[in-house]
Amino acid sequence: MAAQYDVILIGSGPGGYVAAIRASQLGMKVAIVERENLGGICLNWGCIPTKALLKSAQVFEYIKHAKDYGINVGSAEADFGAVIKRSRDVANGMSKGVSFLMKKNKIDIIDGFGKVKAGKKVEVEKDGKKTEYSAKHIIIATGGRARQLPNVPIDGQKVIDYRKAMTLEKQPKSLLVIGSGAIGVEFAYVYAAMGTKVTIVEFMPNIVPVEDEDISKELAKHYKKLGVDIHTNSSVEKVDTSGSVAKATVKTPTGEITIEAEVVLSAAGVVANIENIGLEELGIKVEKGKIVTDDYYRTNVDGVYAIGDVTKGQALAHVASAEGILCVEHIAGLHVEPINYNNIPGCTYCSPEIASVGYTEKAAKEAGYEVKVGKFPFSASGKAKAAGHSDGFVKVIFDAKYGEWLGAHLIGANVTEMIAEVVVARKLETTGHEIIKSVHPHPTMSEAIMEAAAAAYGEVIHL
Repeated sequence: MAAQYDVILIGSGPGGYVAAIRASQLGMKVAIVERENLGGICLNWGCIPTKALLKSAQVFEYIKHAKDYGINVGSAEADFGAVIKRSRDVANGMSKGVSFLMKKNKIDIIDGFGKVKAGKKVEVEKDGKKTEYSAKHIIIATGGRARQLPNVPIDGQKVIDYRKAMTLEKQPKSLLVIGSGAIGVEFAYVYAAMGTKVTIVEFMPNIVPVEDEDISKELAKHYKKLGVDIHTNSSVEKVDTSGSVAKATVKTPTGEITIEAEVVLSAAGVVANIENIGLEELGIKVEKGKIVTDDYYRTNVDGVYAIGDVTKGQALAHVASAEGILCVEHIAGLHVEPINYNNIPGCTYCSPEIASVGYTEKAAKEAGYEVKVGKFPFSASGKAKAAGHSDGFVKVIFDAKYGEWLGAHLIGANVTEMIAEVVVARKLETTGHEIIKSVHPHPTMSEAIMEAAAAAYGEVIHL
């Protein structure tokens, strides 16, 4: 007789384990199937360990610029092996934390590869042995992996993905990064800050192409200052790995060039892990490589749901968590509102950081809005100046007619900690004037949001 559960989750990333905890809080009997490490890619190979690497790179930069703060120190060098070890230790510690949360919430952990079967069953394979479990509700939360470009196969040596970039045995003298999304620009910063010669190749006209154009241009300016070469409107056609270094043939607007690098990092996005998990056998609908769901994450097969990177929403950890919570609360019969995907904050943890939510200026105009735009540079912020972080700005976009806050785009130190104000304000349908009249503490970086809003309405004080 197969074990019976109310909910079984396949995958323990930030979608799966968060949904499991919420389901347990709601009184359900829960199991979670995981083939590798609790916490999934985000915790073990993504969000958390990359932030540890970025912090090491930032500390190294601080030391190199200590004189700017009136402090004299001797010469410093990065111990690459120790930097990598710290990152792995942070990730391992967090994975143990998830394990503790599973025990605390009485959630069963089932090791192995999960597959949905007919009759609301999950088959789990481990070391060649298959076991079946039954549940009233099955949630697929299998996440994503690095996209492999067909003309640039990953060999794990000269052409690597983000996982290998976190565990290289030695620091490369040169690195070519294909793609300038969050993964690409974060690793570009880490390696460039520690002394690697970095080149970025981006197919789109701007780096970080999903961001507002002003943000993209500002980041490009900083990266060039850091010594990073950037080729936009360009594509890597092939990579020759037969020699001592990789030789990439790159098509640029001015013709083909060859870029040599010790290591090539393929950072051209992620694809969903939907192969061999029983979708075809059950007839679960898939479109463009993603599982099709409704607003409550139900698939077309009764009792089977999908959340996170396997669905059409943004491939972000906090999106997967929010979807997981909404999904199980709907299963439990609670009143829930569908997620507004236009109010999801995006954060990129390069240096300077990027944080954004809502419409870009271009998208707002294309949507038919007449806009009021306000910008406030951190060079006019006393706190930013005192901290030695006066680079970047806050840009806000309002609907000229009704004052609706359409979007915000920030680039600078710690802006990923500031964007939540905008998300909450937009959720509450706050107007520009309400932000201007909300007293912000001085001196803080967050004042820049109020000042940018004031700039949109011609009321800015400190600019």
